[in-house]
Amino acid sequence: MITFLVCILILIVGYFTYGKYVEKVFGEKPDRPTPAYVNADGVDYVPMSTPKNSLIQLLNIAGTGPVFGPIAGALYGPVAFIWIVVGCIFAGAVHDYLTGMISIRNKGAHVPELVAKFLGKFMKHVVNVFALLLLLLVGTVFVSSPAMLINNLLEGDASTLAIIVGVIFVYYILATLLPVDKIIGRLYPYFGAILVISAVGIGIGLIVTGAPIPELTFTNMHPRELPIFPLIFFTITCGALSGFHATQTPIISRTTQNEKQGRKIFYGMMIAEGIIAMIWAAAAMSLFDGYGGLNEMLAAGGPAAVVSEVSLLMMGSIGGTLAILGVIVLPITSGDTAFRAARMIIADYFKFGQAKILSRLWIAIPLFVISYALTKIDFNILWQYFSWANQVTAVIALWVGAMYLFLARKNHWIATIPATFMTYMVIVYILFEPNMGFGIPLNASYIGGVVATILLVAIFFNAAHKKRGTSILLDEDVSGFQVASTVEHD
Repeated sequence: MITFLVCILILIVGYFTYGKYVEKVFGEKPDRPTPAYVNADGVDYVPMSTPKNSLIQLLNIAGTGPVFGPIAGALYGPVAFIWIVVGCIFAGAVHDYLTGMISIRNKGAHVPELVAKFLGKFMKHVVNVFALLLLLLVGTVFVSSPAMLINNLLEGDASTLAIIVGVIFVYYILATLLPVDKIIGRLYPYFGAILVISAVGIGIGLIVTGAPIPELTFTNMHPRELPIFPLIFFTITCGALSGFHATQTPIISRTTQNEKQGRKIFYGMMIAEGIIAMIWAAAAMSLFDGYGGLNEMLAAGGPAAVVSEVSLLMMGSIGGTLAILGVIVLPITSGDTAFRAARMIIADYFKFGQAKILSRLWIAIPLFVISYALTKIDFNILWQYFSWANQVTAVIALWVGAMYLFLARKNHWIATIPATFMTYMVIVYILFEPNMGFGIPLNASYIGGVVATILLVAIFFNAAHKKRGTSILLDEDVSGFQVASTVEHD
């Protein structure tokens, strides 16, 4: 219990200390007009308040990742707490903040456009493939996972599950096509309330009941003795570091009223997600008879079964049902914006205007057709591909942040160090992984990862020094634009 509480405290302190430092390094400009005003179109560029943007950002980024991932990661034991805390403060929140703020400085650009500008046009095409693959996988996973939870809650069968999937798809289509403030902006405050009650309820339940949360140990407790390095970084993603967030932050960079709000919206909401991840990791570790018991439940019913069991044990039938609804809200409010982000990325790539709904339909319909086909694939296979694509996208986004800060002659190490570390991990993972990778022995994969990472870091610094000699415009020019009097300063 002490380890759990200390970790929660460190996350909160991290927001007020390291988060403030990251903000200072970047150099927010409260008087600079944001894309919400400069590019206002009534569809994607719509000014919204800090509380609303923060809540939407949290719901966008916190899918089932900070719940399902930490539950699976709990099999490794309390070492999972370390990755959640360290990863969240020094990698995930930095990743989210830099992606969001650099996007704000560049007219709300999505990751592929930022990659083209700072890492080169070739990398733009690479990240386009990864980003769209990731968003399709996220959208599909976040249809399947809430559908399974709702079906479990209703004690339904296969036909019930099919109906639930259909209803979720209908909602996703509407949220993808309609202006951001019509559905997402109006429904998310209610979804957010359910989410907060759910997470806080489970957390308080753990403390009040004195749940036997294990204390910190570096022992690998995984029942199948799977290696902590690199697998834990691909099991717990959204609760510590997630490339999916890089696809979501530009949605909010287009609705942010003032740069000063950035730390609350981007860095702060990642810290909030880390706290959610801590709660569910602790719950999974404490409520079952050893890690073998948790492993058996995961094998029998997957993370959805664990969520149901934890919720009902901690909060009773009524409170437990509300807690389950909170977990259902998480993937639904990430799935809808996953498809929305995919539409926006494709539109930006091909220069398709999105003011007319027909233009949005031409992009959205093929996305949903492909996603529906993907729902027929085994969930565990989807999650595995999602995890790797997710972390590769995070690595690319971190390198964008590192390049931006390097060219601005600021402390780029806040992005370069986590980018280097995760570059090493994604290389080791793909070398070692036997199903989707090369199946190379682990020790050889570690060595291969070192060689490849050193080479890529050298290429980065060589390109960075060359770019310093060019006239690259770090921030898009918005001179002469007058900020509306309704801009919120807080």
